Amino acid sequence: MPNLKDRILDVVKAPFLAGFATTTKDGKPWVRYVMVEASGDLTFRCSSLVNARKVAQIESNPEVHLTCGISLPTDMGPYLQIQGRAEFRTDSEARHAFWSDKLSAVFQGPDDPNYGVVVVHAYRIELWHVGVEPEFWEK
Repeated sequence: MPNLKDRILDVVKAPFLAGFATTTKDGKPWVRYVMVEASGDLTFRCSSLVNARKVAQIESNPEVHLTCGISLPTDMGPYLQIQGRAEFRTDSEARHAFWSDKLSAVFQGPDDPNYGVVVVHAYRIELWHVGVEPEFWEK
């Protein structure tokens, strides 16, 4: 059986839809859908408009949460609960490294001044299977 990190990466092997939670200035949770990509070191990235509400929320409180893995209620496969600290990057290296043509529907290109990358550094991930106790990965 593959190790836990490999099983987590198997859930997120392609870009995926995730619920992304931040905290408002008054301490309330705020969740929105984002398309996320994972890297082998369990860092998660998504694009964002520079002036998006989530950017201000991350700058105020970098503690975030992602939930992902189930896209259809009839397919209750494994899913993830991911806790991490986020940063918003607009440097050329981050924007060019994350850029793909699918982002051109929203942004003019990797140098668009309205484009940035949310980077989530996971420190705890729960791998859930329906009917089975979760497994925990921690950094």
